[in-house]
Amino acid sequence: MNIRDLVIFQTVANYGSINKAAKELSYVQSNVTSRIQKLEQDLNVQLFHRHQRGITLTNEGNALLPYVQKIISLTDKMKMISADNNSPSGKLDIASVETVIKLPLILSAYIKKYKQVDLTLSTGVTVELKEKVLNYKLDGAFVTKGKITNDPNLMEIDVFHEKLVLIASNETKSLEEIIELPILRFSDGCGYRAKLNEWLYDETITPSKVMELGTLETTLGSVISGLGIAYVPYSAVETYATQNLIRCYELPEKYSHITTIFIYRKSDYVTPALQKFIETIEETKTLYKKG
Repeated sequence: MNIRDLVIFQTVANYGSINKAAKELSYVQSNVTSRIQKLEQDLNVQLFHRHQRGITLTNEGNALLPYVQKIISLTDKMKMISADNNSPSGKLDIASVETVIKLPLILSAYIKKYKQVDLTLSTGVTVELKEKVLNYKLDGAFVTKGKITNDPNLMEIDVFHEKLVLIASNETKSLEEIIELPILRFSDGCGYRAKLNEWLYDETITPSKVMELGTLETTLGSVISGLGIAYVPYSAVETYATQNLIRCYELPEKYSHITTIFIYRKSDYVTPALQKFIETIEETKTLYKKG
């Protein structure tokens, strides 16, 4: 068994396809198949079920996957320990909730300064991203601070504070009128969704209809067209409000103020790439306050 076999196993598990994993790894399909079979022999366990639709993890494969991800992550970090701390390199996997408007400032500053780092960015909701950080699928993530992020295994950095607003199409209506419209929201596990649900519960309001939309762009387009209302950070929609494309409605401070934080694992050695990213966050915060 070697680390490359574990990488192959992880890639096949992620794609659910030997063919797709082979393309991702630039291997021939037969090589991927033989390495998986070799790993199964070494571990004396079947990792995948083979069927006409492709492959799926067995119960044993599912149980082993988090350990494999941790081994791969730790191996990458071992390679980085001897690197020049001022010129970091290697991979850095970061994710964010979709509405972090100031994120491009941080990413741009980091990428320009540390060009040898292979930085990848994905998106998701707070609960999902927290679990990925804890399970070594991400090095860190920008999420909404709340009870769910209060974990002893995580470090967190306050990035900025924001105000949430209810948005509707640009028509003259009261809050009582727009709340009768369908609510357009992000997936379960979103911090904004939790805040709005708290307000609805306290006000004993039952939405007429709820729709889950995948992206901020789709949500904004749907709100502008009059499909429904949404609860989002004001910074994400300020331009639309000033252009009179939408109207914003404020809820009481208890439900409308949030903090975006950056989280990473507490127990890990912080690689030079991640350390420089944390420093970039702090520097960008300072510049933004001055601006």
